[in-house]
Amino acid sequence: MKIVLRVLGGLLLLLLALGIAQHFAAESGEVVVLTTSDTEGQPHETRLWVVDHEGSAWLRAGADVQAWYGRLLAKPEVEVERGGTRQSFTAVPRLDQQGTVNRLMREKYGWADRFISLLFGRDESVPIRLDPR
Repeated sequence: MKIVLRVLGGLLLLLLALGIAQHFAAESGEVVVLTTSDTEGQPHETRLWVVDHEGSAWLRAGADVQAWYGRLLAKPEVEVERGGTRQSFTAVPRLDQQGTVNRLMREKYGWADRFISLLFGRDESVPIRLDPR
């Protein structure tokens, strides 16, 4: 019984450490606040990484349409707070830019991007270009 409890305790500590490391990694470097709206018009804020490419800011979403990405698909008019400035954008998914945006995120966020990629992968990520409104 003691061995089982030690194993369970060790697993719990490992999960806690992974959660803390994931949070620390996700908050490293430049983080913007994306505001999307749900079907009732209620705002939802999500903290995300951002890169610049070809004169536009770019975000990266997982393919989970139940999360903020689903709200963005339903209503692409979003707001982003970056560097203390809030601006309105139209969010445009661009699957053809996946390799480029993944590379730029890796270059900008380094170890943190590598770590989170181990947890969530990037094969189904969706690059999102922010076009000013």
